[in-house]
Amino acid sequence: MRAFGASMSFYRSTALAKAKPKPTNNPKLKLLGFNNLTKSLSFNIYDICYARSREHQQEYIEYIDEAYNAERLTAILTEVARIIGANILNVARQDYDPQGASVTMLISEGHLDGLPTPKPTKKKESVVAHLDKSHITVHTYPETHPDAGISTFRADIDVSTCGKISPLNALNYLIKSFESDIVVMDYRVRGFTRNVRGMKHFIDHSVESIQDFVSADFKDRYQMIDVNVYQEFMFHTKMRLKELDLDTYLFGEGASELPPREAKKIRERVNREILEIYYGKNMQG
Repeated sequence: MRAFGASMSFYRSTALAKAKPKPTNNPKLKLLGFNNLTKSLSFNIYDICYARSREHQQEYIEYIDEAYNAERLTAILTEVARIIGANILNVARQDYDPQGASVTMLISEGHLDGLPTPKPTKKKESVVAHLDKSHITVHTYPETHPDAGISTFRADIDVSTCGKISPLNALNYLIKSFESDIVVMDYRVRGFTRNVRGMKHFIDHSVESIQDFVSADFKDRYQMIDVNVYQEFMFHTKMRLKELDLDTYLFGEGASELPPREAKKIRERVNREILEIYYGKNMQG
């Protein structure tokens, strides 16, 4: 269930609270030209692990680096493009030493103004991508704490589309693909498009919260809070897993192999790491 009691807004006055936008829901909206609205969905995804020895820490980094290498990330973004109905124009990808990877895709809507879907082998498609101003990117950041045994994996993902297609359609697929402890999402609609009478439309679909697009399964598993600025078409949602099963956080050993006191200490350390990332501040103690 949505944590309505924890939801927040930068604007709290009654007058502003009533000033939520009234988007156009008519899919047949007649535009003067190309739909210039830009819809951007950004993710920060975190996975937390406890690796007690230096050897296990290194093995964790190597495991993550292999599990989310540039090839695997390209496959994930390719599926994102398929889900939102986008055509891939160009792909650039790179693995890094000592760790991490990046992938960038230029995309467009499958068909533009009745023209056939462009093929990714033609050079002129980069011009189409420029006109469409759409892209998908991902960057990964595996790292370890040298003393505390905590290792983290962060992936930054941006899906920015121009036109009718919406990145929100791929939201649940992305959450599932990374199976993370913490997900921080931002969605914003920028710019405007005009109808045939010259009237500006600053949004072309209904949205009051990113949570409206999150599946029931994820709502059951994650605690969520919102920070939304409706007047600016800005929507922010943070998610963290409700349950902490220590076995899923230990790398190279199981909870049953640990003395109860040490298991308790590790659980507290992992939980603290999650809370610090989730709330964006260091905790004392």
